[in-house]
Amino acid sequence: MASSPTWERDGFVPFRGYATWYRVTGQLSAGTVPLVVVHGGPGATHDYLDRFRMLAGPERAVVHYDQLGCGRSTHLPGAGASFWTVQLFLEELDALLSHLGIQDRYALLGQSWGGMLAAEHAVRQPAGLRALVIADSPASMATWVAEANRLRAELPEDVQRTLQQHEQAGTTDSPAYQQATELFYQRHVCRLRPMPEEVIYSFSQLAEDPTVYQAMNGPNEFYVIGSLRSWTIEDRLGSIRAPTLVISGRFDEATPLAVAPYVQNIPGARWELFAHSSHMPHVEETERCMAVVRAFLEEQGC
Repeated sequence: MASSPTWERDGFVPFRGYATWYRVTGQLSAGTVPLVVVHGGPGATHDYLDRFRMLAGPERAVVHYDQLGCGRSTHLPGAGASFWTVQLFLEELDALLSHLGIQDRYALLGQSWGGMLAAEHAVRQPAGLRALVIADSPASMATWVAEANRLRAELPEDVQRTLQQHEQAGTTDSPAYQQATELFYQRHVCRLRPMPEEVIYSFSQLAEDPTVYQAMNGPNEFYVIGSLRSWTIEDRLGSIRAPTLVISGRFDEATPLAVAPYVQNIPGARWELFAHSSHMPHVEETERCMAVVRAFLEEQGC
């Protein structure tokens, strides 16, 4: 795990009768703008984004949280697929901001699904949103799936056959399918070997309770059959008013075509491509990623 540079506290936000866990690194001081980090999945935990604690200091607190259904927040394995919606997670984020008393001054960084959620939050033009970072996120799941299938077609033929056979048979939980999936992840999700312990931990937590991921996404990153399969925000991105930074990796499953609508349609948005990264520049090129995000936040007075 990334070392903690400043004082920390954690707690729970009451939400719909459940509990959302959060952690604040640094002080939520008056006059400063905290950074709220929104994790991916859906249904992963905050842990793989732990390194963004490095952005905390006297001038800025960093807030991590586990979305409902994962990590240290309330798990609901019996909840049906219709329970897990974008609106649910938007309301949860609003509840967190209100609970911490920062709804009038905050920056938002969302990674993967978290970036999709952050964009959904930003199109509503919340008055307190000072800056937005969208990391490794598609603007359309149709494009995401098309690009994932293009990348998948570059896998060895025997791996492709294994994937296809198990998808057709409905046996995507088989060890052979999982092993074939891992090669895609090694190329396009996290290229570091061994993977950092916080990434391994998030993956293990997702495997232990895949309720949210399977309901909204599907069995893996490229076989999307959940409720998000038709999601898009492309036609609404022009509504975002917050200064926006888009980041992604050269080998990212969120390919340039997938992230392009954010850059093209959000007024004034800029894009930073990390040449040695896939889906996780924050662990694959940590020093440069933190420097880029820190500089952007400072430019916005955050």
